[in-house]
Amino acid sequence: MELIDTHCHLDVPEFDSDREAVLRRAQAAGVTTLVNPGIHAEEWLPLIELAQNSPGVHYALGLHPVYLARHRDADLDRLERLLAETAPVAVGEIGLDFQLRELDRDRQQQLFEAQLVIARDAGLPVILHVRKAHDQVLQSLKRIRVPGGIAHAFNGSLQQAQQYRDLGFCFGFGGMLTFERSRKLRELAAALPLESIVLETDAPDLTVAAHRGERNSPEYLPDCLAALAGVRGITPEDAARATSANARAVLGLPGL
Repeated sequence: MELIDTHCHLDVPEFDSDREAVLRRAQAAGVTTLVNPGIHAEEWLPLIELAQNSPGVHYALGLHPVYLARHRDADLDRLERLLAETAPVAVGEIGLDFQLRELDRDRQQQLFEAQLVIARDAGLPVILHVRKAHDQVLQSLKRIRVPGGIAHAFNGSLQQAQQYRDLGFCFGFGGMLTFERSRKLRELAAALPLESIVLETDAPDLTVAAHRGERNSPEYLPDCLAALAGVRGITPEDAARATSANARAVLGLPGL
């Protein structure tokens, strides 16, 4: 049974001591393919190197809104250049975070839309980070049409989800789905069309219920799969086939 983790951050320091072991355990758990989005320019080259040296690991390059203070205008030129020179599967992790009030919204918007233009011109999908800003993100996506992508850790409304779907987006569900208290999220995962859902861990963050309080890891993706299958009333095998096919389609990932 093939599983694809469409969103994890294996390049961060939390994995420095055992990164290769984590990858081995993920493969043993059936997680054959992993996508590692970039968050700031300083880690793009190490991220590319990690993917080149790790079978099954792919990467995206982007400027994450939460790290706004680290981004420079020159990073956009570098992003454009690296997209042309290397082989990312997407531009990301990009988006808007209006939950954190200290982040300048105008600067976020400017950076986000500049990256959408770059993704559009490169013909690449995007991996979105959105908190308290779905309507604003959708407005930008309707003006700057990219080849779809993934709304990571989606928790918007069904109406917003339909607008994303019309724009070619899938929705990432991960560890929070394994908590029974996440009623709204579980209802959303049950209501959305299966062909629009992909799985993710966001490791090392947002871990699964069975590992509450611990570092999250791609090897826990089967827990997310089981939760999705449970809320939809289907077998894990059917859920795995569908979510893997969706991930390959939206990100252009190679087949096994």
